[in-house]
Amino acid sequence: MAHTPWPASEPELAEMRGFNKKLAWLPRFKIRNRMTPRVIQALLRVSQTLKKAPAAQTHLVGSVPVRILRPTGKPKGVVLDIHGGGWVIGNAQMDDDLNLGMVQACGVAVVSVDYRLAVDTPVEGLMEDCLAAARWLLGDCPEFADLPVIIVGESAGGHLAAATLLALKQWPQLLARVSGAVLYYGVYDLTGTPSVRAAGPDTLLLDGPGMVEALRMLTPGLSDEQRRQPPLSPLYGDFTGLPPALMFVGELDPLKDDTLLLAERWGAVAQVEAHLLPEAAHGFIHFPVALANSVLVYSRAWITQQINGRYTGGKSS
Repeated sequence: MAHTPWPASEPELAEMRGFNKKLAWLPRFKIRNRMTPRVIQALLRVSQTLKKAPAAQTHLVGSVPVRILRPTGKPKGVVLDIHGGGWVIGNAQMDDDLNLGMVQACGVAVVSVDYRLAVDTPVEGLMEDCLAAARWLLGDCPEFADLPVIIVGESAGGHLAAATLLALKQWPQLLARVSGAVLYYGVYDLTGTPSVRAAGPDTLLLDGPGMVEALRMLTPGLSDEQRRQPPLSPLYGDFTGLPPALMFVGELDPLKDDTLLLAERWGAVAQVEAHLLPEAAHGFIHFPVALANSVLVYSRAWITQQINGRYTGGKSS
């Protein structure tokens, strides 16, 4: 399974390079302690109270809140959204703008998981929250029964989405309802892929040199062999029976190899598209540039195709 370089015009690339110069001035995201994420999370909540939120419903799946956005008419499908934030910051509301874009473009409902964060909970607990939400949506949610489901995850959410899909293999009848997965620049090897281990100080947005140590902090007390066990490290899982997938990563992202290696292994047994974005850093779908918008437009068209059943899963001929 080969990845596909994303077609970008010279003006688009020039715009991205200009934005990268601004990114270079920003501090890199680091996980060094428990206090900094708590401060960032508090600031996020304050900013969200100042912004007009869309009409959304919060539903409790056991103890796990999910945030539901609905289209005006009957939904054609439903997206399970798993937000990013390095496992230590973020919440379901953080993805409202992206999720509203999917609601409007695809005619779907979006269920976003407000999983616990790793400042107080082992990463396995975050995985349990996402699996609980998925099992509820796929098996115990009468409102969306029989609708096709797409799972979407970004960054740490990409990791949790892939881990959720692998865990769902225990319930084949639930997994069969998943029509596809869209994964943006996820983390799939918690010991660090080659591009993570080689990341230098010039990385944008993420602290390249500290990434391996940050992954170790996320999984205290485990050896590298234990960290590689799926679904904790989805890269080493068995992808048989998983749905088609669409993946994106930027060529400047230290996590580049995570997506490319996952696409190769997943693509051996199912239909997988993996796109490498030129001049793009981690987090690019949030950047105010044309390249990011074109990726989102493409993703929404792909989701619509999956929901309409144009792709049937399985290995492509």
